[in-house]
Amino acid sequence: MSDLDRARLRATFDEAAELYDRARPGYPAALFDDLAALACIGPGCRVLELGCGTGQATVPLAERGGAIICVELGAGMAAVARRKLARFPSVEVVVAPFEDWPLPPEPFDTVVSATAFHWLDPAVRVAKAADALRTGGALATIATHHVAGGTADFFAEVQACYERWDPATPPGLRLSPAAAIPPSSEELDRSGRFGPATFRRYEWDLPYTTAAYLETLLTYSGHRALASEARDGLLACIADLIESRYGGRISKRYLTELRVAHRGG
Repeated sequence: MSDLDRARLRATFDEAAELYDRARPGYPAALFDDLAALACIGPGCRVLELGCGTGQATVPLAERGGAIICVELGAGMAAVARRKLARFPSVEVVVAPFEDWPLPPEPFDTVVSATAFHWLDPAVRVAKAADALRTGGALATIATHHVAGGTADFFAEVQACYERWDPATPPGLRLSPAAAIPPSSEELDRSGRFGPATFRRYEWDLPYTTAAYLETLLTYSGHRALASEARDGLLACIADLIESRYGGRISKRYLTELRVAHRGG
């Protein structure tokens, strides 16, 4: 992805901050238990969150008791996050691109990025995250993968809608099973700034009504970036499929992956 495409697509999230907060799934509770065992996020810990969005990961992080600074690119997303986090006086939300944000003098114990690290400039993100950490501090990234499962027949059939309305869709595209998606720490290893990464994975299904699924699709950058005619046609095609073939309800499978690596000396 080019820098221009990355900047254009990541800016689309702020156009619908309230929808994003309402429609996007959160993260498994077990993930935060595992993160607490692998990194410092509780009382007395300094945490930096990169791309907090509307605070979907920040709220369960804040409930652990650490002091958190959230750096969020979008003012609309940050406004929703501030509202949700108002009950946590030790949480601050800053509107800025992380790439340009000046790091404070005191280092952090943990840097967290939930479904956002891949949107940061790859020439900057790993090195600057390491610079933000104390020696031995942890970089924790959370990734969400769309995997085979749930209402499997629907996800096979819906590709016809995408092939019709989005010409960039590869013919015959199918979701991969979770086991076929390998964990990767290559970027961290290449930097020489971090020790070996630890991975935890969570595979789970989420039910959707037709309306709820369409709302979720409207939070994805690729769908939002489509021309309005193509986007409307795609959503109508998907809605008709769910209603006519699946009784207005489907289930989607997610793979959530936690990756934690500690900064070397």
